[in-house]
Amino acid sequence: MPFVTHRGQRLHYTVEGEGPLVVLQHGLFMDAASWKANGVVDALVARGRRVACVDSLGHGLSDKPADPALYAQDQRAGDLAAVIDALGGEKAAVLGYSMGAWMAVGLARRHPDKVSRLVVGGWDLVNGVPQTPNGPLTFDLFWAFARATAPALVAWVTPEIEPAMRACFEALSQLDGAPEAVLGGGFPVLLWNGDQDPYAAPMQAFAAAEGLPFLSSPGGHVPAIETPGAETLAALAGFLGA
Repeated sequence: MPFVTHRGQRLHYTVEGEGPLVVLQHGLFMDAASWKANGVVDALVARGRRVACVDSLGHGLSDKPADPALYAQDQRAGDLAAVIDALGGEKAAVLGYSMGAWMAVGLARRHPDKVSRLVVGGWDLVNGVPQTPNGPLTFDLFWAFARATAPALVAWVTPEIEPAMRACFEALSQLDGAPEAVLGGGFPVLLWNGDQDPYAAPMQAFAAAEGLPFLSSPGGHVPAIETPGAETLAALAGFLGA
């Protein structure tokens, strides 16, 4: 069971397959195992790729500190770079979804030399978390919504772990330099959203304006990643396995 220690925190990851490295980073409340469950790992292994799935800090088998300072984007980007280094790779194709996409964009900004290809999924890299009619979406509102609409997804979050989730969510407001990092990294970029995801329209417009490919798959924010269809899996594997 592989771990890497970075900035004093233990980070767990899984590895399958042989070949060029692909790193997958999950979203809030999910874990490394979710990429196996939804078929992405198997699709990439079938394309001759070595696939590493990272348990983000606060999730899965990784450490779950409560200190908000440990969840800043530059430090989380460093976590991904540390996994790539631990696996002996100079570069990796990287797919991040939701919070994981925010982390992957941070990697592109802080460590562009580590990225060979990038998929930004389920995330608006320009505007971040959607606004509500009453202003910014707070963690308390988001947490109440998650418990009401996706109880199975958040059932593992105990009161002891909740501060780590709050820190993860609140760090997502860090957006400085995201478009520049994605557009100026010198690597191919694919933007991906479910067609019912609030992030879909702004990211499709961004992709069109900047000449980037855009992948639209059926479903909202959570269904798009939990149950990607065969066409979506083929498109992701084709891009990351190119």
